[in-house]
Amino acid sequence: MREELFPPDTPFRMAVPIEVRFRDLDAMGHVNNAVYFTYFEHARLHYLRRLAEVPPPLEPLGMIVAEATCQYRAPITLGMPLRVWIRVGEIRQRSFVFLYRIERCDNGQVMALGRSVQVAYDYARGVSVPIPEPWRERFRAFEEGQLELALSSPSRSDGGKDDHRGCP
Repeated sequence: MREELFPPDTPFRMAVPIEVRFRDLDAMGHVNNAVYFTYFEHARLHYLRRLAEVPPPLEPLGMIVAEATCQYRAPITLGMPLRVWIRVGEIRQRSFVFLYRIERCDNGQVMALGRSVQVAYDYARGVSVPIPEPWRERFRAFEEGQLELALSSPSRSDGGKDDHRGCP
């Protein structure tokens, strides 16, 4: 039996659309396993950009990905309408965890689950640093529903199967 990366009822408030491109496919016509991490990265960048745009502007946060994992549930093929749900699942002293769920927009089928650990990093000094308090506050406010962002939608008890936000 497979260990779950996070509980299946984990709420997500932001979804980002993904267009499967021909270049994403492997020789078997499925999205290559490494491309799933690119989809996670796309969602991660969208999430961080949207969070940074909300006044007041946040100081830049250098970060590095320290760990990334993906559980593949079903093959993704060309033309499949997808979205990546993303949330901050945990905030630590110098790192935070993003959780991801890739699903089909047309039927809500979960295609993959993911998790990544980002470390706050000072590139000039080459060391990890504490996560700035404004970022902690912004993550908490958004994830607790006190801050709204574009393409965000509260998770629904039915899994959001009729929720077409974040779909191409």
